[in-house]
Amino acid sequence: MTVFAVLGALMFASKLAMQALPNIHLLGLFIMAFTLVFRCKALIPLYIYVTLEGIFFGFTVWWVPYLYVWAILWGVTMLLPRRMPRRVAVVVYAVVCGLFGLSFGTLYAPVFALLMHFSWQGMTAWIAAGLPFDAIHGAANVGFGLFVLPLSELLRKLWNKN
Repeated sequence: MTVFAVLGALMFASKLAMQALPNIHLLGLFIMAFTLVFRCKALIPLYIYVTLEGIFFGFTVWWVPYLYVWAILWGVTMLLPRRMPRRVAVVVYAVVCGLFGLSFGTLYAPVFALLMHFSWQGMTAWIAAGLPFDAIHGAANVGFGLFVLPLSELLRKLWNKN
C-alpha cells in the first residue's frame, strides 16, 4: 500500500512541477505504465492523485470530472492486448496516450457542462475553445507515451524483486 501511496504522490508532484506548461504533464505516462504493471491496483495511485488534487486545489466543480476522466485512460489501457511485439507496443501506447490527451476536453465536458448548466451549444463551444489546449495535451502525451513501455518494464522488474 505504501508503494501505491508514493506513486500517487509522485503523480501529484509531477503535475505540480510542470504546472507552468499548459496541459503538459506526465499523468498519461504514469497511468498507462502503472496499469500495465499493477492492473486493477493502478486505480489506487490514480485516486490518491485525484484526492490530492481536491485537497490542495479544492473539491469544486472542475474536480468532479477527475473522478471519471482519468479512469477512462486506465480502462482503455486495461483493454489493450497484454502481449504485443515491443515495436508495436511503443507505438500503440504513444498513440493511445496522445488520443487521450487530444480528447481530454471532450471527455471532461459533459459533466462539467451539466454542473455549470451549459446548453448543448455552450458545451460544444467550450470544447471548441479548448481544442488548442487539447492539441498541446495530445502532442505532449504522444512524446511522453513513448516512455510507457520502458517505464512499465522498469516498474515490473523493481516490483518483482520484492
